[in-house]
Formats: sequence, C-alpha cells, structure tokens
Amino acid sequence: MRNQLLSAAMLATVFAGAAGAQGQMVVFRPREIHDVLVNPGMGIQTFQRFNGNAINPGKKWSEVGPEERLPLADPPPDFPPSSIAYCRWFWYQIEPEPGRYRWEIIDLAIEQARERGQQLAVRIMPYDQDHPLPEWYRNSGARRANKPTDKDGKIWSPDASDPLYMKYWGGLVKAFAARYDGHPYLDSVDISTVGYWGEGWGPYLPEWPMQKALIDLYLKGFKKTPLLMNFDALEALRYGTSKGAGWRLDCWGDMKAHYWESWGKRWSHMLDFYPLQLVRAGAQEVWRRSPVSLESCGTPLYWKEQEYDIDYIIEQALRWHVSSINIKSTRIPEEWKPKFEYLQKRMGYRFILRRFELPQTVRAGRMMPVSMWWVNAGVAPVYRDYILALELRPASGGEGAVIPTRAKVREWLPGDAVYDDTLYVPHTLAPGSYRVRVALLDPRTGKPAIRLAIEGRQDDGWYDVGEIRVD
Repeated sequence: MRNQLLSAAMLATVFAGAAGAQGQMVVFRPREIHDVLVNPGMGIQTFQRFNGNAINPGKKWSEVGPEERLPLADPPPDFPPSSIAYCRWFWYQIEPEPGRYRWEIIDLAIEQARERGQQLAVRIMPYDQDHPLPEWYRNSGARRANKPTDKDGKIWSPDASDPLYMKYWGGLVKAFAARYDGHPYLDSVDISTVGYWGEGWGPYLPEWPMQKALIDLYLKGFKKTPLLMNFDALEALRYGTSKGAGWRLDCWGDMKAHYWESWGKRWSHMLDFYPLQLVRAGAQEVWRRSPVSLESCGTPLYWKEQEYDIDYIIEQALRWHVSSINIKSTRIPEEWKPKFEYLQKRMGYRFILRRFELPQTVRAGRMMPVSMWWVNAGVAPVYRDYILALELRPASGGEGAVIPTRAKVREWLPGDAVYDDTLYVPHTLAPGSYRVRVALLDPRTGKPAIRLAIEGRQDDGWYDVGEIRVD
C-alpha cells in the first residue's frame, strides 16, 4: 500500500508540474448516447450472407456456404446491420479433389464482407447428415466408422482415428491456416475436428490423443486470428480454451425438454447443459481474454412459436459475456425487437468517454498531461489492439497532428478505466486555437475504427470533444 501511495503521489507531482508549465486545466465531459453501435468483432452476425443480402424466409436456413457473389436485396432486408459475416463450408466444397483447394470461395466471401463493412468468421466442416464427405475421400481406402446396415448407415461416418483422416483433413486445416492466419478481414475461425459439422461430438469419436492432435492443428496454425472452441465435448472445450481459444455454442435459446438422441435423455441446453458445462470446463473467465460467440438453436421465430422465455435467454447470453451472436439471418419477431436492441447495446464492448482533462493552453514542443475516465458499458472487452489517439486540429480548418497514446485498450474490462499520461505536443503546430478530437484507431490503417457511445462524431470517425490553445 505504501508503494501505491508513493506512486500516486509521484504521478500527481508530475501532473502538477506539467500542468503548471502549460497552463490552467480544463475538463471536457462528452454527452453519452444510447444508440445501437455497430463495431468490429461484436454484435449480431449475418449467416451465409452479408450486409444487404436477403435474409432467410421463415424459420429455415442453409448450412451450405455461398460460392458465388450474392446480390443486394431490394428493398433492404429487415435485419440489424452487422460487423461480422459468419460463413461455413463443407469439406467437399473447399477440396473437391485431393490437394485442389477452392480458396477462391473464401477469398470471394472475404471480399464481399469487406465491401459491406464486415469481417469474415469461418468454419470448414467435414460433413453432416445431408452433406457427405468428399467422394474421393470415401473412395480413398479410408476406414468407415459405421456400417451400411447400422441405424445411421445411410451416412458414411469416418473413422477419425484412421491416419488417412489426419493426412487429408489435417492437410486441409494446415493449408487453410497457412493461407489465412492473420488476414486483416478474418474475424475468427472455428476449431472444427470430427463429427457432424466438425463439432467434436457424436458416437464415433477417436481416442482423446487423436482429438487433441486435431485441435492442435488449429492452435499451431492460427497464431494471429482468434480461434473459437466448440462447446459440446467437455475435454475438448477444457483443452482448447486452456490454450487460448475462445468458445462458441450453437444451441443458444433451447428451453424445451426435447429428446436428444445423442445423450439419451430429455433436457434442454439452456437449463440442463450449457451453464453446467462452462463450470466443469473451468472456462468461466475465458471471456476476459478471448471472445464468446453464440448461435441460436433454431431461430427467434421458432422461440416465439414455442413460447420460450426470451428475457432469460438474453440475460444468460449477457452473463456469459457474449460478443457475437448468429441468429441464422432470420427475422426477429416484431414484438421482440426492443429486447434484441437491448441485447445489442450490452453485448461486446461499449466505450463511453466520461471525462477528459488537459491544459487549456499547451506549448508546441513540450509535454502535456492528459487524464481520461472511460467506461466500458458492455459485457466484454475488445479483443484486438486498437490505438487510443488524440488529434489537435486547427479550429480554422486544415491539417492537425495525431498523437497516439500508450493506453492498453484491450484491458478495458466492463466498468471503469482511467488513463493518465503526459503526451508530446508536436513542435510543428503553429500558435492558435485547436479542436481536440479522440478516436480508437485501427493499427492497420491508422483510421478510426470504433464507434463510441458519445456525441460529437465527425464524418471521418473522429469525436470532437472541445477546444484548447497552442502557444
């Protein structure tokens, strides 16, 4: 405690000295706004399509990812604007022949997402009940896990302990990672391994060492792009998240005690499985460093039809510190739109600048003290490194100077954050009045990337908070 008091006293002395050298301090208090904000890495996703495309009719959707450019809908769809386009493709789509990868499919999806102001989230899936493994793999001599006479015999399920599965599926994952890891418009990648949709559950799982090896392909291949671990298999969830992955589940909202054949019992995901699984996996605090993403079980229209408790469903998502949600690009029931707007305003991060203090007059070529109080009114941090910056722009117009800070924005968890520092005022600034502007910049482009929950946003994305003088 004594050291903390000394550090605080020393900082106050530095601020007092710098302020005295510069002039009287002034405090700006931006006014908060309560709009839904569309920001990178968070919000309601589009699914198998992009902003402006027609949404799915009724309660239906497709698991087959797009292979061609999708046209804009006219009139525009009744769906929230989104920063993430989530697409998933089957193995047969991406690798129709051994070693011939159709990367143009994913390249086109990234291009369409970028054109629509989005980043792309991706999963490549081995197969499901209606979309088989590539024919060439089934004819390669690879072992089959089930027999044609079995109850599920119409579906050719692979023996994932077969070295050929690691050779061919593993080869696809390695090539995927080598091409796309760190792509600036790739939001995240699902860890997809075995079973239907690659979700890592089912009756034909290999022994754990092989499951682990399949997960490790992603952990070794994707060092820059965030990974999401599927939720259903406990040991896999525990392992993947312990190695830095976030997590996602795909039956968010299921409140009905259906008969789930895989488990042989009647229960619902939301009441009997998900909350318990998270604790058993020791993954309650993963959200502090890696994203949480949810996918609806069915669609909101189906929930409405089944009379599910929408308030419980939404509050549970927020308790899990959700950043993004896939509702299958289907319509939100009209009477539930206010509830989904409430969800959008709280999920992910939401930055409010409450107080900004700096000298009323600063000197070019000198240091100036700054003090900011921020609030993250969301339920999660931002998971990429954005740059908090100031700009001093001549009040009479013209170019100013951008001053980056050393703020660690990724550490702004829900609640309060204070940033105190001294910053250099560029010696090139001429005397005069300057507008003070703030922004969170994309380090790749140097341009404002995040909308703040305050007034004052300018056409170029910067926020005007007040005026000072440069001498």
